[in-house]
Amino acid sequence: MARDSRAKSAELLTVRQVLDELDGVSRRTFYRWRELRLAPVCIRLPNGELRVRRDVLDEWLEERAEGAAS
Repeated sequence: MARDSRAKSAELLTVRQVLDELDGVSRRTFYRWRELRLAPVCIRLPNGELRVRRDVLDEWLEERAEGAAS
């Protein structure tokens, strides 16, 4: 079971998958956030495509939860 959780945390999400998780955020907004360094940290693959690690996205969302400790 620990192996499954490690595999899930290491899962690489496409930009489309991240946008689906963010439910309604446009691609343009996501790339604007990247310009402003507000988006989750991305990995750029050799072919130029971006990926976001599942654990990075989850942590990024947690940091933005209302009432989160500063």
